[in-house]
Amino acid sequence: MRRTTIIALVLIAATSGLVFAAAQREATNPRVAGVVFQEDQFMRLLQMGYRDAAEAAGFEFFPGNTNGDAAREAELLNTYATQGYDGVAISPISEEASLRVLQNASNEGLEVAISNHAFHLPFMTGAYTSDNYNLGSTVGKAAREYIENNLGGNARIAILQFRTLLPEQSTARSQGFLDQVKDLPGVTVVTDQDAWLQDRAIAVAGDIITAHGDNLDMIFAANEGGTIGATMAVRNAGMQGQLVVYGFDGSEQIVQLLQDPANILQAAIAQDPYNIGVLTMESLVRAINGEDISDTKGQSFIVPGILLERRNPAGLNEFLTDLQSKMGG
Repeated sequence: MRRTTIIALVLIAATSGLVFAAAQREATNPRVAGVVFQEDQFMRLLQMGYRDAAEAAGFEFFPGNTNGDAAREAELLNTYATQGYDGVAISPISEEASLRVLQNASNEGLEVAISNHAFHLPFMTGAYTSDNYNLGSTVGKAAREYIENNLGGNARIAILQFRTLLPEQSTARSQGFLDQVKDLPGVTVVTDQDAWLQDRAIAVAGDIITAHGDNLDMIFAANEGGTIGATMAVRNAGMQGQLVVYGFDGSEQIVQLLQDPANILQAAIAQDPYNIGVLTMESLVRAINGEDISDTKGQSFIVPGILLERRNPAGLNEFLTDLQSKMGG
C-alpha cells in the first residue's frame, strides 16, 4: 500500500511538473501571427521580416495569407483571437474595409500592428509603410528625365494600376508618377487600366500595345507584377527600342530586367518590405512584453525606398546582393 502511494505521488509530481513546464513555455513564448495579402516576393520578404523579429524575441510565429479576400481576413483575425494568440502583424487589404475587423480583433484582446498603410488608429501598436505618393514621384522624376532627354519632351504613356485591389495605394503611386510628367506639354496618357498580377499584366499590356501600336512610348506600372508583365509584353511584341517601362518594387527578376540588354525596363522604385516587417513586428513584441510603446502607439512611420536604375549597374548589384542575403541565397 505504501509502495502504491509513493508511486502515485511520484506520478502526480511528474505530471504536475509537466503541466508547470508547459505553462511556463506558454507564458514565456507568446504566439503571434504575421499576415500578408498575396504571394509575391514583396510579401514574402515582409513575412520574413515578421518571422525574424518574432523569433528573435523568442515568440512562436505563425504565417497567414488573406489572398486579397476580405472575408478571409476577418476569418483569420477571428481565429487568432478565439485561439488566444497574443497579437498579429498584418498588411490589411484596404484602408477602409479592414478598419472594422482590425478594431474587432483589438476588442477581442489581440495586439495589432500594421504594415503598408499609414493608419493612425489608437489601438494599434504602430504602423510602418512606404510613402506611396513619394515613391511614385521618385520614379516619375526618372521618367521625366528620360522623356526630356530621349523623346524630345513628348511621350504617350499607358498606366497599369491595382485600384480594384488597393485603391488608396494604387492611386497614390500613380498620381505621384503622373504629377512629375503631366506638365510636359507633349505628354499624354492614352489609357489607364488595372493589371497587377504578372500573367494578367502581360495580357493587358499586350492588348494595349496591339490597340495603340506605334502611338505609345512608355508604360508605367504601379507594382511588381504589373512591371514584370508590362516588360514581358513589350518583349513579346518586339517593341524593344521603341517602348520603355518604368515601374515599382525590387526583386531579383526586376533587377534582371533592368540588366537585360533588351533595354526595356529603365527604372523601378524598390520598397523595403523586410524592414517594414521587422519594425512592425518589433512594435508588436514590445507591446506584448508590456514595454512602453508611447513612442509608436497609434502612429505611422515611413520606411524609405531606393530607386533602381538601368544606368546605375553598381547600385543594382549592391541591391541584389543584399536581397539575396535576406532570401537566403
